[in-house]
Amino acid sequence: MKKEARAEKADEENAADCMVTEPSVLKNLDLNRTVSDAKYSKELKTKQQQFRDLQYKLYTVRRPMVIVFEGQDASGKGGAIKRITQKLDPRGYEVNPTAAPNDWERAHHYLYRFWSRFPKAGHVGVFDRSWYGRVLVERVEGFCSEREWRKAYEEINEMEDQWVRYGAIILKFWMQVDSEEQLQRLKSREENPEKSWKITAEDWRNREKSGLYEKAAEEMSGSAEHDTAGYVYYFDAPFKKGDNVVEHSYIYSGS
Repeated sequence: MKKEARAEKADEENAADCMVTEPSVLKNLDLNRTVSDAKYSKELKTKQQQFRDLQYKLYTVRRPMVIVFEGQDASGKGGAIKRITQKLDPRGYEVNPTAAPNDWERAHHYLYRFWSRFPKAGHVGVFDRSWYGRVLVERVEGFCSEREWRKAYEEINEMEDQWVRYGAIILKFWMQVDSEEQLQRLKSREENPEKSWKITAEDWRNREKSGLYEKAAEEMSGSAEHDTAGYVYYFDAPFKKGDNVVEHSYIYSGS
């Protein structure tokens, strides 16, 4: 028991080095910025072509790219992914939606299923939610112990560091909308027969726990800001921001 207590204390000390101590990246986001339809359409077309060019460059130099989307429910992750992949060569990318682990995955370390989806050299792997679920939903919903989610900060950073040393480019995006906009989107999904499949009772439960999720996200943002792969924060209201994601992917192509 003493050995376990010492191990747990060491895990907490390591995690504390990663966690946010200053307020709020999320609360400081300007959620009121807008872009005109004309500028959006023009820039989207340009950036999608740039990202397609980047895809071919990645294949030529045999470097994998990992793109992570995290954020609130109904914050625009799926829409952004649709836009950044719309003009890509389908042979060179894969979108990985992350749901609850199956029995086989639960029998392994929680990072196992993400290691197994790491893109081949020269390919792009897009993750619609990711390994950060360990310190977000699994933490808030009690699917792992406090010791486990605290330890995950170090484990995640080590995994990403290994990927970067291998040559991978990692881009991580947090999508954010305000509470009112999220409510409107959830209600719209519920009322639209073509989108009602997207919403479940879990979405409403998550909304009731928004304060806990925000706290977890703030601490996660501190843990993710290590030397090799930090988050970029985006709002997604009232316009889709997939074009901004493409722009940053192009900028990172020289990294």
